Amino acid sequence: MLKLYQYQNFLRGKSFLWAITLCALQGFLLLGYDQGVMSCLISDPTFNKFFKYPDEDLQGDITGTYDLGCVAGSIFCYFFGEQLGRRKALMLGGTIMVIGTVFLGAANGVGIFIAGRVITGIGNGINSSTVPTLQAECSPANIRGALLTLQGTVTILGLVIAYWAGFGTSFVESNFQWRFPVSFQAFFAVCLVIQAIGLPDTPRWLVAHGRLDEARNVIACLLDKPEDDPEVESQLFDIKTTVDEEFAGGPFKFKEFLQMGKTQNFRRLCITIGVNIMQQFTGSNMINYYAPTVYQKTMGFDNQMSMILGGCTSITYLVGSVLPVFLVDRFGRRTLLMASASGLCFCFMMVSILLSTEIQAAAYAAVAFIFIFQIFLAVGFLPVPWFLGSELNITRLRARACSIASGWNWMCVYAIVKITPIAMKNLGWKTFIIFTVLNAMWVPIVYCFFPETNGLELEDIDLIFARGGFTGGVFGTRGKTVQKHAHLNQQLKMGDEKDTGDIEYVEDASRA
Repeated sequence: MLKLYQYQNFLRGKSFLWAITLCALQGFLLLGYDQGVMSCLISDPTFNKFFKYPDEDLQGDITGTYDLGCVAGSIFCYFFGEQLGRRKALMLGGTIMVIGTVFLGAANGVGIFIAGRVITGIGNGINSSTVPTLQAECSPANIRGALLTLQGTVTILGLVIAYWAGFGTSFVESNFQWRFPVSFQAFFAVCLVIQAIGLPDTPRWLVAHGRLDEARNVIACLLDKPEDDPEVESQLFDIKTTVDEEFAGGPFKFKEFLQMGKTQNFRRLCITIGVNIMQQFTGSNMINYYAPTVYQKTMGFDNQMSMILGGCTSITYLVGSVLPVFLVDRFGRRTLLMASASGLCFCFMMVSILLSTEIQAAAYAAVAFIFIFQIFLAVGFLPVPWFLGSELNITRLRARACSIASGWNWMCVYAIVKITPIAMKNLGWKTFIIFTVLNAMWVPIVYCFFPETNGLELEDIDLIFARGGFTGGVFGTRGKTVQKHAHLNQQLKMGDEKDTGDIEYVEDASRA
């Protein structure tokens, strides 16, 4: 029986699309806030006094256990995310984050605080594994890149809110100074749950689970057309045809991820995981988690100036994150990634050179290059890794692939967050050299192996991989191996002239 969701009463067309988008972005606002909330606190005297002045190793644990929780949430999504669906997964993730926030706000020792970090991390891991899939499956191809790129912008908005909340309360000489910033994120988590309650699941998930009437209704609302409109039936037909092909092999088996052949699932998974690992080893979270610490330990600024510079760094990051919203659907994913990596390499190279002089004036110039670094990061390696996997992977594996990639992402975040205080203490400015070299490596990797998905329907993207090979012709075609609407042209060539407006579909609730 068709379920009636609240959206049907007043949301259709663009307003419906934006309702889904805003719900998805709420999940990334939480992600950014929870990443940024520790940036000010970890260097604040009141916070450190309450927790008995943790050393660099324990600081890494306090900050990084959140990322281990995110790994656990991603693993949960791998096993149960497809059964739950996108909507219920977000509701669960938001609820878990509220519970974690209670632990954080009420913590009377480092153990309870770390437990709260782990619990909020679990909720965020579920959200970050789910949101890109939700948005990719509901967004039109011509603006999908821009809408998905907003995830990065809102992530940094959350980081900025968290950072300045921490800075603002740093002038309060009580435990309110740190309890308020860590507790305030519950507001965003509650908003996420409320937003998700009234929304449906994605058409592709509904089709995959045999709920075709609901899928038809969601498509009609997205297009703002009647359910019997030919365009609605055409989209439903395309989705069902693709899903039927994917599910023809029976229930999911992990070995599907290791397949090459026509689907090239292994290549898709390698790119999905690889771009997430690359994102973390740009050095981004060395700055995002520890900006005041970096300014103090490598550049010699005092605590207050370091906190102000950290806040300005986050604002620069936010401004830069707006740029790819206008650039990603014009220049494509590959171009932004390569431009981003090139700029990051140059900025950290200059920071290393300037700080090696041990002249204070050079430290001010190094700060300028940190700011420019944030802009280059925001243009490419901030947004693209979060959504590229949701575009590349087939419907049958999309949620699980995004969960695996999210798990790898958060494991890498933990590694960076854990080692940064130790590296700052022992290597100082030489830490920047490591990331300079890594960023230089990412440019040829993207150029040789990453296909371009700009402007393609999700059904078109399957044809990118059909030509086989580990590069799939990417090197020789600058990534653009498939043209728009290629799947429709292929159907016409095969003589598929069925009248999709008159097709009758049979509900099949046996898929899982």
